[in-house]
Amino acid sequence: MSDFHQTGGITTLHRLGPPSLERLEAQLKHFGRERPISLVLPCLHTEIKGPGLHRIVEVLSELSYLTRVIVSVSGTESRADFHAVRRFFESIPEAICVWGSGPTVAELLGRLRESRLDSGPDGKGRAVWLGAGYALARGESDALVVHDCDVLTYDREFLARLCFPVVHPNMDYDFCKGYYGRATDRLHGRVTRLFVTPLLLSLKRTLGPLPLLEFLDAFRYALSGEFAMKTALVRQVRIPSDWGLEIGIMCEVFRNVSLQRVCQVGLCDNYDHKHQALSPDDPSRGLHRMVIDIATSLFRNLASVGVQFDAGFLNTLSTAYLRQAQDTVSAYADEALINGLFFDQHDEEVMVETFTAGLRAAGLAFVRDPMRASLIPNWHRVIAAVPEFMTDLRYAVEVDQRE
Repeated sequence: MSDFHQTGGITTLHRLGPPSLERLEAQLKHFGRERPISLVLPCLHTEIKGPGLHRIVEVLSELSYLTRVIVSVSGTESRADFHAVRRFFESIPEAICVWGSGPTVAELLGRLRESRLDSGPDGKGRAVWLGAGYALARGESDALVVHDCDVLTYDREFLARLCFPVVHPNMDYDFCKGYYGRATDRLHGRVTRLFVTPLLLSLKRTLGPLPLLEFLDAFRYALSGEFAMKTALVRQVRIPSDWGLEIGIMCEVFRNVSLQRVCQVGLCDNYDHKHQALSPDDPSRGLHRMVIDIATSLFRNLASVGVQFDAGFLNTLSTAYLRQAQDTVSAYADEALINGLFFDQHDEEVMVETFTAGLRAAGLAFVRDPMRASLIPNWHRVIAAVPEFMTDLRYAVEVDQRE
């Protein structure tokens, strides 16, 4: 890939020239002695049956620079489900499974609720939060790396490039976001290219230049599930418990980190994972639900920097977004044509119409109840409310390992 363009908002670390895996891993192993790395995998127990996680386990079992692999398990229905996940990761000596939906951890989360702190429903957001909390409780890591468990194009270079910017002392970034291409015989990344990017452009056109919008728009793949950060930052960020996870984390990074300490890194030429259904008639499922949660997270963060929302603004924004997204569809039709890719313009237009409906639903819900939040308290707040929580969380995870 010959692209080396810098947007000017944040540093972009491109994937240039031939792979240099041996150099990357040797330096990660060397610097990892002083700056230990923990990997958090938010894992649905059903993903052990998918091809992506099998490949991930094969790769992780070959590595020597990770101090800990924390598998934060969600979606289990029984102890047998959790044991199945534990057995699946047995080939990785550094792996420890956190049973986020199990009774031992549930008791701890109940104590948080008694202190008026809500950890949200069982799902990816809470899994990331619990995995991060357990890493903090162990106190053995300088950097925390997170990626999804359904990556079909996973390899050793993918992880090494994600870790490198926050571990190497000459780079020393506080936050690093992964990006990549998304195409096979057709274009993928539907929510990013047909919703998030047109929405950010529409917001900038409607509101004018805002630092938060410029920051978000600087990322090449805002919804990627791959990021790395220093553990000091992990304590500060508030993690959304819904599909607004990725956007919400980046907004937290914007508040807590200097732009010079933020980067994005190219992980691979092309990326693939499991694909969600659109669910145009059901706003509680699929991509329809995803765009509602993403828009709600974005609205909440814009309100926090002074943007006022009312029916007139939402009408203007929805119209601007629809026009921008329709123009985007035309641009991607040309992209597909010149590259010989399959492109269903009607299907793309249906997605844009569904996303417009989701945008309006999110806006109206936010106007009705702007204080409704899906953010999980950060770990500073948890420790302040329940000082012994981390110690108890570590003990609870150890109990689950023995049973």
